[in-house]
Amino acid sequence: MANAPARALAPVPVPNSTPTTAADAPWQENLNTSVMCPDCKEFPPNLVEEFSSGDMVCGSCGLVLGDRIVDTRSEWRTFSNDDQGNDDPSRVGDAANPLLNGSQLQTSISFGDGSSALTRELHRAQNKATHDKSTKGLMAAYKEIGAFCDAINIPKNVSDTAKHLFKLVDDAKAFKGKPQDVLAAGCIFIACRQCQVPRTFREVFAVTKVAKKEIGRIFKALEKFFAAQNKEKMEMTVQSGGIVNPNDSYTTTTSTRAQQLCIRFCSHLGLSKAITRVSQELAERMTRIGALAGRSPLSAAAACIYMVSYMMKQPKTAKEIAVVAGVSDGTIRTSYKFLHAEKEKLIDPEWIKDGKGDLQLLPPS
Repeated sequence: MANAPARALAPVPVPNSTPTTAADAPWQENLNTSVMCPDCKEFPPNLVEEFSSGDMVCGSCGLVLGDRIVDTRSEWRTFSNDDQGNDDPSRVGDAANPLLNGSQLQTSISFGDGSSALTRELHRAQNKATHDKSTKGLMAAYKEIGAFCDAINIPKNVSDTAKHLFKLVDDAKAFKGKPQDVLAAGCIFIACRQCQVPRTFREVFAVTKVAKKEIGRIFKALEKFFAAQNKEKMEMTVQSGGIVNPNDSYTTTTSTRAQQLCIRFCSHLGLSKAITRVSQELAERMTRIGALAGRSPLSAAAACIYMVSYMMKQPKTAKEIAVVAGVSDGTIRTSYKFLHAEKEKLIDPEWIKDGKGDLQLLPPS
C-alpha cells in the first residue's frame, strides 16, 4: 500500500486576543452619588463617622463634612438569647397597638424560675391590678379573626380592617348577646368588600362555620350600625367646626360583581393574563347589556370564564370551573346558553383578531 503524500499546512491568521481595556470602552456617565472632601478630593474618600459627636469627618484633613449623623448601631450589645437568667438590658418594648384599649405603657414585673417568693407575690398582685377583661376579650377575638383570614389566604390589610371593625362594635357595646364568631364572620365579610377582595357567603361559611343566613343578617345589621355611627361622627365634627376627612369615614359596601371574581377564579384555574383580562371585560359587557340579569355573580363569572377559555384556545370544562367557583356545572352551562345567544353583542373583534381566538371553537349552546 503506497504512502499518502505529505500535505503542507498553510499558516492561519491568529485573531487579536488582546482584551479590551477600560480606555477603549465607550464613555458612560457615572450617575452614582458620593460624598467627597472638597479640600483633599481623595477618591475613594476617607470619611469617618463619629457617632459620639454626630459628625462626619474627613480622616485625612479633619474637615467636618456633615453633622447630626444618626447612630444606627444598637444601644449596647445584648446576649439575651443566650442568657438563661432572662436578663435583657434592652429598654425598648413593643410598639403600641391601636387595636387595643389604653396607653399600653404600664410596667410589668417579670417572674422567672429563679425568682424569690416576694417576686412571685408582686407578679401576682400586679397582674390582678392591671387585669382588663375587655382587652383579654379583644385579644381572643383578634386571634380568631387572624386564624380565619389565614385559613382562606386573605391579605393582612383585610385582617387588620376586620379587627378595626370589630373594635368599633366592641367599643360601642353593640350587638350584646351575639356570639363572637358571628360578629367576626360579619366583619371579615365587610372587610373583604372594602379592600376589593370580595368573598362569598359560602366561602366565609366554609371557614367560620357560621350559617349563610346568619352571616347575611349580621352583615346587614353591621352595615346599618357603621353607617349610623359614621353619620353621627361627621355631624359632631361639623358642629365643632372641624373638617371631615373623607379617608376616615365609613363607605357602604356594594354587592360583589362578576368581574371582581374572574381574577381569582382564573388564577386558581391557571389561566393566562390575557384570558383573565378578556373574562373581566366580557363580564362587564354582560352586566351592561343585561344578558344574565338576576343571576348570581358566581354563576355569571363562571360562565364568562367558560366561554372565553374555549374562545381563546385554552378550554376548561364546566366541571373544572365548578370546583373553583362553587356552583354546579349545570348552572354554568345554563348561564352559558344565554351568553352564547348574545355572542355577537358581547364579543369584541379585538379579542380574537390575529388568531388570538376563534368563535368557531365555542361549544354549541
